[in-house]
Amino acid sequence: MTMDDLFSESAERALEQNAPLAVRMRPRTLDEFVGQTHVIGPGTVLRAAIEADALTSLILYGPAGSGKTSLARIIAGMTRAHFAELSAVDSGVKDVRAAIGAARDRLKLEGRRTIVFIDEIHRFNRSQQDALLHAVEDRLIVLVGATTENPFFEVNAPLISRSRVVELKPLDDEDIRGILGVALTDRERGLRLPATLSPEAEERIVVTSGGDARAALTTLELAASIAERDADGVAHVSGSVVDDVTRTRSLTYDRVGDVHYDVVSAFIKSMRGSDPDAAVYWLARMAYGGEDPKFIARRMLIFASEDVGMADPDGLLVAHAAFKAAESVGWPECRITLAHAAIYLALAPKSNAVIRAIDTALAEVERGAARSVPDHLRDRHRPGADEYPPYRYPHDYPGGRVDQRYLPEGLESGAFWDPEDRLPDGHKP
Repeated sequence: MTMDDLFSESAERALEQNAPLAVRMRPRTLDEFVGQTHVIGPGTVLRAAIEADALTSLILYGPAGSGKTSLARIIAGMTRAHFAELSAVDSGVKDVRAAIGAARDRLKLEGRRTIVFIDEIHRFNRSQQDALLHAVEDRLIVLVGATTENPFFEVNAPLISRSRVVELKPLDDEDIRGILGVALTDRERGLRLPATLSPEAEERIVVTSGGDARAALTTLELAASIAERDADGVAHVSGSVVDDVTRTRSLTYDRVGDVHYDVVSAFIKSMRGSDPDAAVYWLARMAYGGEDPKFIARRMLIFASEDVGMADPDGLLVAHAAFKAAESVGWPECRITLAHAAIYLALAPKSNAVIRAIDTALAEVERGAARSVPDHLRDRHRPGADEYPPYRYPHDYPGGRVDQRYLPEGLESGAFWDPEDRLPDGHKP
């Protein structure tokens, strides 16, 4: 071994010793990998491909701390192929082409494949992604991309079609507890000082991590560093210490990605299902994640006509008031008005007769006959209007109503508006 090799090995050990707990605790083998049994557990296709070193291009998609980078590093340790790593944050088309060129030379001269791992691949623009396309298609490289964003929206369709998308889920509570247990007992890679974790502290870390292993380990490391130590130097991490180092919970909410749409969908469906508790919970999830209050209010404005409609016309007024409050008062005060509107709409009677009426009318206009305005309803200010049949002014009749045709020929009353038993009597014909 040369002096350069000794120096390099010493430097690597020093870096490892000073690395954060979350980095030191990264799994080194598939057996150490926690969670994701649906894609990497025994008997799965992906695990078999990794173990057989027969991996094809894939895109790992999942929230932060779910194990995307760790899985890529396990692949690097198990494959006989050359493993090259790029970050979409600081790599451009030139770097991509250089990696592909090196892979081509390696395949020609050594007969050795190249796996290219690209972290945060969603940050690559279209031209950068296009630079990968032919190399992936010709299998000059095996692409392993990692992203927290839905690849079907953020990655070019041709690249998606040549890769397998693997979705990773947030780790469950038991997964996080297991990781914390290993960090407390593994003297090689775990905490550098002996520590204990009270049940309350463990529960608090599990809850605040939101299924993110990296967040859980970071919290544990910081809490252990400030916890009181006994005479033997053991740090005793209590629930209050965990509270001191993490005041907010880590919940996945990206405002533009899948979680955003999932939470909004749950909010709408909870109001539609007349569950005020669920409606307020999902409202709180959106607010906690930094959602624009006006966006939430707009969704309720739509809901007020789409799902409450004429069953309770006041719902639209309440939703509009909530929007004006979000617009003029702002956060945090408007949280009360938003909750007021969400609870009101959840408890309100429901009818979608309005949306059925307008959608049926639009379909008739689009596909039906070209129908003329009845002569007695035509504008009276044009020349020759005196020849039109007389229009009967409703206010000249008892109750302000008069029986005359308002629909064009070929359409009859009830063609679009279909009142239901759920509507108040005053809104039925």
